[in-house]
Amino acid sequence: VHRLRSVDNLFVVVQEFKDYQFKENKEDALKDLEDLVKKLPWTDPLKVWELNNSLKKKKTKRKKHNLQSTASKEKLNDDGEEERTDQKDASGQEDIEPASGQDTEETQGVVSQNGDDDNEQSEAKDELHVGSGGETKAGDGKKGEGDAKVLKFRVTCNRAGDKHSFTSNEAARDFGGAVQEHFQWKADMTNFDVEVLLNIHNNEVVVGIALTEESLHRRNITHFGPTTLRSTLAYGMLRLCDPQPTDIIVDPMCGTGAIPIEGAMEWPSCYHIAGDNNPQAVKRAANNICSLLKKNENKESSTSSGIPLDIIQWDICNLPLRTGSVDIIVTDMPFGKRIGSKKKNWDLYPACLMEMGRICTPGTGRAVLLTQDKKCFAKALSRMGHIWRKNQTVWVNVGGLHAAVYLLKRTWERAEEKRSFW
Repeated sequence: VHRLRSVDNLFVVVQEFKDYQFKENKEDALKDLEDLVKKLPWTDPLKVWELNNSLKKKKTKRKKHNLQSTASKEKLNDDGEEERTDQKDASGQEDIEPASGQDTEETQGVVSQNGDDDNEQSEAKDELHVGSGGETKAGDGKKGEGDAKVLKFRVTCNRAGDKHSFTSNEAARDFGGAVQEHFQWKADMTNFDVEVLLNIHNNEVVVGIALTEESLHRRNITHFGPTTLRSTLAYGMLRLCDPQPTDIIVDPMCGTGAIPIEGAMEWPSCYHIAGDNNPQAVKRAANNICSLLKKNENKESSTSSGIPLDIIQWDICNLPLRTGSVDIIVTDMPFGKRIGSKKKNWDLYPACLMEMGRICTPGTGRAVLLTQDKKCFAKALSRMGHIWRKNQTVWVNVGGLHAAVYLLKRTWERAEEKRSFW
């Protein structure tokens, strides 16, 4: 489960409430959350947490990571809801909603189910321990120190929806107080052993225990730009277009290179070309590739063969690539917020789609494009309907923004060429 590529954070579900009725009055609503702690089935999730601790490598730079992981969870859980329906029939081996980068629920379900299967017989016996001495059991599983040490914990609450009378901080504070009372654990915001998660999305409440210390999306990028895409989302976008060996995959607006780097790592039998018109972005992407090559060399301790990826500075509307020479285009288009503007997008989007249509192979070529400027994209696509057909739309949450990933198929129609490059 830790090796899944499209999962940001993992947690084992303690309990999930599909339709939790919050009281209107703030004090009553918070009191209900406090009372919930005593009723939750903590035994098996804590066993899974112990097992997870014995398997994963301990991080050394703890404090720094926790700050980042909280930030990434904030982004993640706003939207973890929408993909849910698709994830119900997951086998647990792979993520179901490739482009979401939010598949945590499905994975966590798997973890908790495994916990349930293994521990069914012992459940009855262990019920006795929790409540009075749950902390002892969890403590023993850590390093077998003989005498159980008191565990440190923190509660992180992610709340989305406008019908709640309380803030996420208030919910975390009161729920945390009840957890402390129940287990006699010690609260510690930075150097904790257990992170309890309280995810509230409208009327849905999920209580879980974190299994990752930092988000799994921070795997390939060392030099971040203003809008660097999460590796998990980049992986989902690439998977959506089903790359085949020897495919040529281009990211014409690559920024710091999150998509092509993820592609080169996960699909090394394809050839990846990345480009951007901003020299600073190209430089950052090149630095990211260099640090990745170094990491690979260290792993293999012999000379590494490199990765199938080139980066170029170019103009998206005038690409130095032959007509019909590219199999797949995957890119994160400017939203018009931090980079570019909504106004510029009205000219940029149709021009991009036109040039992408020119370099893409007619009939078999495909493009996966991410944007939050959906209105502008829809208009541009309707103008380019002769060369691009929309196959699928996947809604995703990018740092709290409601964005869309579009899977487009290239038609057989020839795209007119502005001029010949060769």
